Amino acid sequence: MSARVAFPFLVSAFVLGLFLGQAVAEERTVVGTIFRLDPARGVLVVRDAAGASWSYKVEADAGIDLSAFRPGDRVKVSIRRATPLNMITAADPLRKGDRVEKVPY
Repeated sequence: MSARVAFPFLVSAFVLGLFLGQAVAEERTVVGTIFRLDPARGVLVVRDAAGASWSYKVEADAGIDLSAFRPGDRVKVSIRRATPLNMITAADPLRKGDRVEKVPY
């Protein structure tokens, strides 16, 4: 392969690698009101300002205590890994490093 052909290919691969690396490091945050909460099963549903509901399943080792929350609380749920917004199935898992925080109205 000639240098004239290889150089654009290598530059493109490098730029793509930078883009994907930044996407993985981004945090996704949803702010809304707790619509449904089941601390025993580790499940909470947050409804955002647009009316969309976001379901979360807290994994046992996440370190998130749902007993401190009540339906109607305004919260911010932060996931430390990039998850495409429309890739959520029944419940997006919350793992170690993810957060659920009360926020003021």
